[in-house]
Amino acid sequence: MEWHNVIDASSPELDHLAEQYHLHPLHIEDCRQRLGSPKIEEGESYLFTVIKCVELSADDNIDAHDIDLFLGKDFLITVLEPDDKDTRQQIDRLKRAINHPRADQLYYRIIDATVDNYLPVLDHFGEIIDNLEDSAMEAATPHTLSRIFEIKRVLIELRRILVHTRDVTAHLQRVDSPYIERDMWPFLRDVYDHIARNLDHVEMLRDLLSGCLDVYLSSVANRTNQVMKVLTVLSTIALPALVLSGIYGMNVKGLPGSEARYGLFIVLAAMVACTLILLWILRKFNWL
Repeated sequence: MEWHNVIDASSPELDHLAEQYHLHPLHIEDCRQRLGSPKIEEGESYLFTVIKCVELSADDNIDAHDIDLFLGKDFLITVLEPDDKDTRQQIDRLKRAINHPRADQLYYRIIDATVDNYLPVLDHFGEIIDNLEDSAMEAATPHTLSRIFEIKRVLIELRRILVHTRDVTAHLQRVDSPYIERDMWPFLRDVYDHIARNLDHVEMLRDLLSGCLDVYLSSVANRTNQVMKVLTVLSTIALPALVLSGIYGMNVKGLPGSEARYGLFIVLAAMVACTLILLWILRKFNWL
């Protein structure tokens, strides 16, 4: 079995391998253009597969790298991206751990290792959503809302990758490929099960994030209601004083106490008395 690991799709090595193993030019073009989604196609003498390696970036986002696989009867060609360090380390570990493997065994192990790396990424975003729920309850700030929508976009991208990867593994179960021995079928079904569970995990995270957004909106609405309540109470308390001051400020003769020597103090006392009576009424009906 020949295993060729190409680090850069733009290198001449891939052209030599394409000529040696009669790889289709469109598949070589897919390797160099980097597809947006995983896929699987059957060539004349090989099986062409594209899967996505997902890793966390420094800003709590994801970096998705293509892994291109050409599986033949007695050969395997892997094409990686130059900056995909995680997959290169996995390939090195496989080279050290396996002695004289079959091509389909290596093919399965690379796909399985890539799928297993999805779960830590999902767990990381689960912790982020838990923190966002706490932030939405304690302090609903615009930054929290911005983070909610950022994580929502990341989950949409993860779901898209997982859905297409599930289709790839489902195709491997439906097709009796001459390049995969029957003893590998249970292992490929296990990969499909892992993808299905990860996809359910993503759906659960999306539901939690939607709940987090509802909590944020409820928190903002409650805070707005509290502010409006305080402003309404202050306006109501000041209403008697405003009414009395407005009446006695009209410069109309004949108002009670307007000509008295202590008329100002009488009006002030009336304002205080009306305000106290209003506060008592608000307290009696539990409106304050």
